[in-house]
Amino acid sequence: MLFNRTKTTMIAPEEALPGRDRPAFPIPDRHAVLGTPIQPPFPAGLETAVFALGCFWGAERLFWQLDGVYTTAVGYAGGYTPHPTYEEVCTGRTGHAESVLVVFDPAKISYESLLRTFFEAHDPTQGMRQGNDVGTQYRSAIYYADERQRRLAEAARDAYQAALCQAGHRGEITTEIAPLGPFYYAEEYHQQYLHKVPNGYCGLAGTGVTCPLPAVTGGADDDGLKPLPSSEEEWRQRLTPEEYAVLRQAGTERPFSGEYTYTDEAGIYRCRACGNPLFSSETKYDAGCGWPSFTQVIAPAAVELREDRSYGMIRTEVRCARCHSHLGHVFDDGPIEAGGQRWCMNSVALELERR
Repeated sequence: MLFNRTKTTMIAPEEALPGRDRPAFPIPDRHAVLGTPIQPPFPAGLETAVFALGCFWGAERLFWQLDGVYTTAVGYAGGYTPHPTYEEVCTGRTGHAESVLVVFDPAKISYESLLRTFFEAHDPTQGMRQGNDVGTQYRSAIYYADERQRRLAEAARDAYQAALCQAGHRGEITTEIAPLGPFYYAEEYHQQYLHKVPNGYCGLAGTGVTCPLPAVTGGADDDGLKPLPSSEEEWRQRLTPEEYAVLRQAGTERPFSGEYTYTDEAGIYRCRACGNPLFSSETKYDAGCGWPSFTQVIAPAAVELREDRSYGMIRTEVRCARCHSHLGHVFDDGPIEAGGQRWCMNSVALELERR
């Protein structure tokens, strides 16, 4: 992927290669990992997003691993040449960026979460390159499908720029944010390349700075959010020692000791660390376990689920999707009539906004 190190200036549309009226190669029907179609039509209710963040081999793998992503594909976007080949894109004479098409279920993962993955997985301040990959085809870009995506992309960019500055990163974000035009699928051997070649090249490297985003619940009322600290030291200053131990160090409060264990007041339970809305009191119930429990989260995209193998057990950890703080665990032993899940949370990780 280390081609054309001097191709760092976008070509003018009138100077672009002519291309063709149809693909120059066959496009596979199915995702090699997920088994889902990579070309439309896609099932109703799904949404699409297109990102460019350097070499598309590693970028695609990032997204197909996310829960809630239906399918992914690599291709070429943001340029002028219709139906280009990889060799043509590498000349810098098509205007395209190596891009990833992400088809996702917004009920399981939000566009905001995809934006966070995008920004944290690469360095968006490098202009027409990404690491050792140099050329216009390696530029950082977000191609939005509608106005909502545009607004969220711009908000995420601005928030991440502030976070980078706070962390001492001097670069200015160069991410292109533009309407999505035609997405041209890449050749078959590029699709899911790092699944086919597990030890293949991946040139992505993030800055190590967390991307702060607005609340990811999709609700109409996002008031009550708290600004996100840019360092663990700021978290220590904001939180009490007990709160820090649970929220930032994945600790667990003693059973039957939390203030919300038996509370039945009406309201919304927010993340104590950042204010992200998490649970409604209408789904709270007494599970007899010693911690406040809920039958469901307020919206799937409000939380992150991770495998937890600590203490010789295999559990599903629940974290806040906005600030990544530890909240508790979710189990499959909840009330059957309410879906069968028990969201077992630490009181100290929650803050009740009473009605």
